[in-house]
Amino acid sequence: MPEKDRLKTEIKVRIYNWILRLIKLLKVFPNDPCTKIIIEQLLRSGTSVGANYIEAQSASSKKDFINFIHYSLKSANESKFWLALLRDTNMIKTIELNESLNELREITNILGASLLTLKGKR
Repeated sequence: MPEKDRLKTEIKVRIYNWILRLIKLLKVFPNDPCTKIIIEQLLRSGTSVGANYIEAQSASSKKDFINFIHYSLKSANESKFWLALLRDTNMIKTIELNESLNELREITNILGASLLTLKGKR
């Protein structure tokens, strides 16, 4: 498998696995109104990271590809906000939450670097 294809597969698997861990993590939070809203927002933005990355793989042009990667990055950044909010409100203390946030930081770094490369700024 060419290096480019291997890297695409690797990030796709990382994103997918991150979403699976996120879904499992969100199931342990309390079901009060405040937490429920944050979790719903996080679930939407978190799954959007993967959906937009997958959509980019079948883009019809380079511009279209860049746009979907950009949407994926924006969703990842939003997800970091929601995860940090859950962490900082001390609703639950969990190593998994911090691990999820760290993995998402790595994913956003990869997506951001990819965008810079695609736009010829790197």
